[in-house]
Amino acid sequence: MGRVVSGVASLLLHAALMLVGAPLLAGVQSRVRARLLGRVGPPLAQPWRNLVRLWRKRPVLPGPASWLFEGAPFARLSAVVVAALLVPSFALGMATAPASDLLVLAGLLAFDRCVLALAGYETGTALGGMGASRTTLAAVWAAPTMVLVILLLTTLTGTSNLQAICAALLEVPQGLAIAWLPAAAALAIVGFATARRGQGGPPLASMQDAAALEYSGPALALVVLSEQVRMLVWISLVAALVLPFGLAPAGAGPLAWGVGVVAWVAKVGLLGVAVAVLDTTAAEPAMARVPAALGVAAALAFLAAVFLFASQGLA
Repeated sequence: MGRVVSGVASLLLHAALMLVGAPLLAGVQSRVRARLLGRVGPPLAQPWRNLVRLWRKRPVLPGPASWLFEGAPFARLSAVVVAALLVPSFALGMATAPASDLLVLAGLLAFDRCVLALAGYETGTALGGMGASRTTLAAVWAAPTMVLVILLLTTLTGTSNLQAICAALLEVPQGLAIAWLPAAAALAIVGFATARRGQGGPPLASMQDAAALEYSGPALALVVLSEQVRMLVWISLVAALVLPFGLAPAGAGPLAWGVGVVAWVAKVGLLGVAVAVLDTTAAEPAMARVPAALGVAAALAFLAAVFLFASQGLA
């Protein structure tokens, strides 16, 4: 009974951290980008202000749009919020641990991208169709690498449950760590290469901006919040797989949770700043980097597979 109560309480705290931290992470990344470009940058709470401002505006819908266009922001936010509840942040053993499967998580994120593409086609404009086609193309490039990484992590740990994988990675033998690191790096590249980038560049610098170009008001607020939560989901996933230290064990108390929250904030902040620095210092447009980045991810995944099978053969 105590473990059940602990799982529910940790899940509620985790949900609050994810929903509050997603816009805050976007604010930190915007500040880092501005500093690198020699500007002061917006306040850290500016993403929250933008969401409130958009929510108060009157929505304007394109004429050809159907119910699918209107319902897409709600469907997207629901998918990424459920995905956020499956990714561990500061503790293991949350109430959603049995459903925290990598295949389920990949399906939710793929559903998010599918809904975004359909919404872009619904507008009936050239820009919306271009953004939707770019989103679909990036998903096609990323899917094989994502599946391969999931298979590798499942083979390495004997399970596809994310929280069980995080617990098992803490005890991975040194000989198998050489296969785990390239797989985790490939997963990180897949997530960051297909995620929405900063709001400071041209409107079409990000493939998602064109697909969501016709949204306004509260619907646009939901779209922006969905992208912010999606970015935090990917960063938390990479932090849990690459840097699993600091996670409180299942059934732990508030003291271990406090340590886990501090560790999670540090890891998310470090990775978020790294993404912002890479986005700012890279010279090519975001879309031009996607094929090369996903090619590197696929190469790392195959390299991890070679290391894994070689280490098992030697064992």
